Amino acid sequence: MPLRAKILSPAMQQSAGRQFSTVAEIKEQPGDEPNDVLFSNQGGVRSITLNRPKKLNSLNGSMARKIIPRMKEWSKSDLANVVVIKGEGRAFCAGGDVAWLAQRNKEGTEGQQESKDYFGLEYKLDHLISTYSKPYVAFIDGITMGGGVGLSLHAPFRIATENTVFAMPETNIGFFPDVGASFFLPRMDGELGMYCALTSEQLKGVQVFYAGVATHYLHSSSLPDLEARLAELEFKDYDNLQQRYRIINSTIEEFVTGLPHDQPISGPVGGNIRQAIDYVFQPANDIHGMINALHDLESLDDGNPAKAEVAPWAAKTVKTILQRSPTSVQVSVRQLREGKKWSIAETFKREHAIASRFMEHPDFVEGVTALLVDKPKRTPNWTPSTLEEVSTRDVDSFFSHQTDFELLGTEAGSNGQDYNNYPHSWIGLPREIEVYNEVRDGRSKDAIIEHFEKQKGGKAGVREKVEDILSRKATDVGGRLQWQR
Repeated sequence: MPLRAKILSPAMQQSAGRQFSTVAEIKEQPGDEPNDVLFSNQGGVRSITLNRPKKLNSLNGSMARKIIPRMKEWSKSDLANVVVIKGEGRAFCAGGDVAWLAQRNKEGTEGQQESKDYFGLEYKLDHLISTYSKPYVAFIDGITMGGGVGLSLHAPFRIATENTVFAMPETNIGFFPDVGASFFLPRMDGELGMYCALTSEQLKGVQVFYAGVATHYLHSSSLPDLEARLAELEFKDYDNLQQRYRIINSTIEEFVTGLPHDQPISGPVGGNIRQAIDYVFQPANDIHGMINALHDLESLDDGNPAKAEVAPWAAKTVKTILQRSPTSVQVSVRQLREGKKWSIAETFKREHAIASRFMEHPDFVEGVTALLVDKPKRTPNWTPSTLEEVSTRDVDSFFSHQTDFELLGTEAGSNGQDYNNYPHSWIGLPREIEVYNEVRDGRSKDAIIEHFEKQKGGKAGVREKVEDILSRKATDVGGRLQWQR
């Protein structure tokens, strides 16, 4: 759940109140904003435009109650070939109205339940996107954080531009990376997901593409023409979803004009900083091991060529993590470690339980109030105040918490598929595990690059991504590469 919206919206006050078990129950309510989401048809494209530009398109219940029934309707239409979601203004979606949630939580058990029900509605929408029966394309052109990540990261097609800013800033306000982050962050290359979760680091522009958050990188001026081209696509009745994905993928590639030559893969996505991230946040380290590893990097020997870049980064990262809610940090570490084993459906059910527990914890109200409500903002007073004071029992309470949360079924437009890895993961740039498999087979650097360029049809960024991975993870031994763990 994100950080941007700071206004206590009357529409948000209508956003919760009870769980919804079917799409038929999800209806607009009195007080919902009339034009916070716009829908349009163009040929075979059905477009969703998030339309709260002054609030950076922050997601609320009013918007979710409009989107879910419309997606159900489109899933049954033979005329609807592709769904496109985008944002009005300089943000795709900067998150959700956390100020309203914190205000409701101050009012006791009933208010906390309204907050829990809001998350239930949001997660139903996110899960529907992750299993949608039609191709779904997200134009993440602008700020994409928290709730906006839930609306886009589970999509088979995620198009970044020079304007894209991605972050998961939840630990900063006493919450945890939700909206399916338990699934997608641990499945990012190396330990980049853990780093993003604990530090709220922003990835910008083409780095979002190199990191695997986006599947494509286009200049923002190309998006209207791409949408018009998608509207012209026609599929054969017997084309299955994967075949339709391949057609859409090749269509998007027609609009790629190259990557910025002045923005090579860089920290935290590549190079020395990325190597440091994988070292610090490795699975063998608990949070105390991570802090110790960062202190070690602060003290790199002057003869180490990476010192000038890595030592300041390590000092900054320690300071950042220690400013976060200690409870949020400890819960997030366990969440991402365990999330590697969760299916997509299990992810949202477990996240709802964790979110519900956070609504009962003082850090969420304190974090939002201190950083988003109070003027001027102040340093939050976390409970407990240090990582050492967060007990195993405290963390366990977030994972033993139970709710009666249920996902929407196939009647909502879901294809009913549960999975442990994204079925569309082939669409983006090569992942480290794929490069590792080629190195393990004893291939040379040139042969590996050639393999992936051919496999990806000459996709822009393939050579740069593979070269960066090999530079960090492999050494040349007699013309053959060996993987370095």
